[in-house]
Amino acid sequence: MTDPLAIIIEDDPQLSHIFCVTLQNDFHVEPILDGTEALIRLSQVIPRLILLDLNLPGVSGTDLLASIRSDARLKETTIILCTADNRQANAIQEQADYVLLKPVSPVQLRQLASRLR
Repeated sequence: MTDPLAIIIEDDPQLSHIFCVTLQNDFHVEPILDGTEALIRLSQVIPRLILLDLNLPGVSGTDLLASIRSDARLKETTIILCTADNRQANAIQEQADYVLLKPVSPVQLRQLASRLR
Protein backbone atom coordinates (compact mmCIF):
# COMPACT_ATOMS: atom_id res chain seq x y z
CA MET A 1 0.00 0.00 0.00
CA THR A 2 1.24 3.47 -0.88
CA ASP A 3 1.66 6.00 1.89
CA PRO A 4 -0.85 8.88 1.77
CA LEU A 5 0.43 12.23 0.53
CA ALA A 6 1.26 15.05 2.93
CA ILE A 7 2.12 18.43 1.48
CA ILE A 8 4.26 20.66 3.68
CA ILE A 9 3.74 24.32 2.72
CA GLU A 10 6.38 26.17 4.74
CA ASP A 11 8.72 28.88 3.42
CA ASP A 12 11.46 28.32 6.01
CA PRO A 13 13.67 25.59 4.47
CA GLN A 14 14.91 24.37 7.84
CA LEU A 15 11.41 24.04 9.31
CA SER A 16 10.16 22.46 6.11
CA HIS A 17 12.90 19.83 6.38
CA ILE A 18 12.08 19.15 10.05
CA PHE A 19 8.38 18.74 9.23
CA CYS A 20 9.19 16.42 6.32
CA VAL A 21 11.46 14.22 8.45
CA THR A 22 8.83 14.17 11.19
CA LEU A 23 6.10 12.92 8.85
CA GLN A 24 8.06 10.69 6.47
CA ASN A 25 7.36 7.45 8.35
CA ASP A 26 3.59 7.81 7.94
CA PHE A 27 3.29 9.81 4.71
CA HIS A 28 4.85 10.43 1.35
CA VAL A 29 5.91 14.04 1.99
CA GLU A 30 6.24 16.80 -0.54
CA PRO A 31 7.71 20.14 0.59
CA ILE A 32 6.61 23.37 -1.06
CA LEU A 33 8.25 26.67 -0.10
CA ASP A 34 5.98 29.15 -1.90
CA GLY A 35 2.23 29.83 -1.88
CA THR A 36 1.96 30.21 -5.65
CA GLU A 37 3.70 26.88 -6.22
CA ALA A 38 1.41 25.28 -3.62
CA LEU A 39 -1.70 26.54 -5.39
CA ILE A 40 -0.48 25.03 -8.66
CA ARG A 41 0.42 21.71 -7.06
CA LEU A 42 -2.89 21.48 -5.20
CA SER A 43 -4.70 21.72 -8.53
CA GLN A 44 -2.88 18.51 -9.57
CA VAL A 45 -3.08 16.28 -6.47
CA ILE A 46 -5.37 15.41 -3.58
CA PRO A 47 -3.26 15.11 -0.43
CA ARG A 48 -4.45 13.41 2.73
CA LEU A 49 -2.76 16.09 4.85
CA ILE A 50 -1.63 19.67 4.34
CA LEU A 51 0.67 21.31 6.86
CA LEU A 52 0.23 25.02 6.15
CA ASP A 53 2.21 28.05 7.26
CA LEU A 54 0.20 31.28 7.07
CA ASN A 55 2.98 33.71 6.14
CA LEU A 56 4.18 32.63 2.69
CA PRO A 57 5.66 34.34 -0.34
CA GLY A 58 3.40 34.48 -3.39
CA VAL A 59 -0.08 33.42 -2.31
CA SER A 60 -0.59 33.84 1.44
CA GLY A 61 -1.46 30.90 3.66
CA THR A 62 -4.79 32.56 4.47
CA ASP A 63 -5.67 32.77 0.77
CA LEU A 64 -4.47 29.19 0.23
CA LEU A 65 -6.66 27.99 3.08
CA ALA A 66 -9.71 29.69 1.55
CA SER A 67 -8.89 28.17 -1.85
CA ILE A 68 -8.46 24.68 -0.38
CA ARG A 69 -11.73 24.90 1.54
CA SER A 70 -13.62 26.03 -1.58
CA ASP A 71 -12.26 23.13 -3.69
CA ALA A 72 -14.67 20.17 -3.53
CA ARG A 73 -11.83 17.78 -4.52
CA LEU A 74 -10.00 18.64 -1.27
CA LYS A 75 -12.95 18.34 1.14
CA GLU A 76 -11.46 15.22 2.79
CA THR A 77 -7.98 16.75 3.13
CA THR A 78 -6.95 17.49 6.72
CA ILE A 79 -5.34 20.88 7.22
CA ILE A 80 -2.97 21.64 10.07
CA LEU A 81 -2.05 25.31 10.39
CA CYS A 82 1.44 25.95 11.72
CA THR A 83 2.09 29.54 12.61
CA ALA A 84 3.83 31.72 15.16
CA ASP A 85 1.05 34.31 14.94
CA ASN A 86 -1.49 33.37 17.59
CA ARG A 87 -3.82 36.26 16.72
CA GLN A 88 -3.90 35.34 13.04
CA ALA A 89 -4.41 31.66 13.88
CA ASN A 90 -7.35 32.50 16.16
CA ALA A 91 -8.98 34.55 13.40
CA ILE A 92 -9.09 31.65 10.93
CA GLN A 93 -8.86 28.54 13.13
CA GLU A 94 -12.41 27.46 12.25
CA GLN A 95 -11.31 26.94 8.64
CA ALA A 96 -8.54 24.50 9.64
CA ASP A 97 -8.80 21.11 11.27
CA TYR A 98 -5.93 21.76 13.70
CA VAL A 99 -3.76 24.71 14.69
CA LEU A 100 -0.22 24.28 16.01
CA LEU A 101 1.69 27.29 17.26
CA LYS A 102 5.37 27.53 16.45
CA PRO A 103 7.69 26.32 17.70
CA VAL A 104 6.01 23.02 16.85
CA SER A 105 7.18 19.96 18.72
CA PRO A 106 8.10 17.19 16.24
CA VAL A 107 6.78 14.65 18.75
CA GLN A 108 3.43 16.44 18.96
CA LEU A 109 3.21 16.73 15.16
CA ARG A 110 4.12 13.06 14.65
CA GLN A 111 1.50 11.91 17.18
CA LEU A 112 -1.21 14.04 15.61
CA ALA A 113 -0.35 13.06 12.03
CA SER A 114 -0.14 9.33 12.81
CA ARG A 115 -3.77 9.47 13.97
CA LEU A 116 -4.76 11.11 10.67
CA ARG A 117 -3.12 8.58 8.40
